[in-house]
Amino acid sequence: MQRRQGRVNAGLLLLLYQISQVGLQNIPSVTLGVLALNIFLFLNPVRPLHEVCISVNEGFYRKNWQRLLLSPVHHADDWHLYYNMVSMLWKGIMLEKKLKSIWFAYIIAVFSVLIGVVYMVLEFMLMEILDDPSYEMNCAVGFSGVLFALKVLNNHYNPGRVSSVLGLQIPSKYACWVELVAIHLISPGASFAGHLAGILVGLMYTMGPLKKIMKACAGGISSFTDPARPRDYSSDFGGAVYNNEQ
Repeated sequence: MQRRQGRVNAGLLLLLYQISQVGLQNIPSVTLGVLALNIFLFLNPVRPLHEVCISVNEGFYRKNWQRLLLSPVHHADDWHLYYNMVSMLWKGIMLEKKLKSIWFAYIIAVFSVLIGVVYMVLEFMLMEILDDPSYEMNCAVGFSGVLFALKVLNNHYNPGRVSSVLGLQIPSKYACWVELVAIHLISPGASFAGHLAGILVGLMYTMGPLKKIMKACAGGISSFTDPARPRDYSSDFGGAVYNNEQ
């Protein structure tokens, strides 16, 4: 999964083009910061991918908890980065304006860590249920789990819409589930458990206690407005997972 050196990163160039088309002045500050951080770490990774990815073996057994922070902001290749960051661009524009920058940054930070924890729980359950120790070695990187969680939030604040998934018109409340299955079928290397973890964390926020817990911890700094009905930009391609036996 290491990126090839010495080649043109077409996905990165296309991402920069997309950002330029939107205009830096039209991208909210936290969203722009997330884009910049992911691009910077793609070009200057903290460590090799096998040393930043999150798995049951690395995160739970070996107690490498820093991987919860590093894995979401590292990507397998330029196209992995492209699909995730284009999705982040549109979701960030819609949600950051609605939730306000401070609360949106708080959501990104909490979701990034919590999704890694839920991912490990799901992989551990699969390992126990299927009696297959390989699941503890599945090591995931990428921002797509967070994007699935943000999609759940976006659909919650903008109900009753229709999203386009692979050319099919799907009610938005079901779109993330359809995408979960579709991506797994189209790209078996994508992290099914990582994407599912994102959906579950999103539901914990919109239907469970997570939002209240976050408010309590933050001392009530959030400010929520009535949702508008912006254009829907759907399709989250790209959480990478591979078997790490380092």
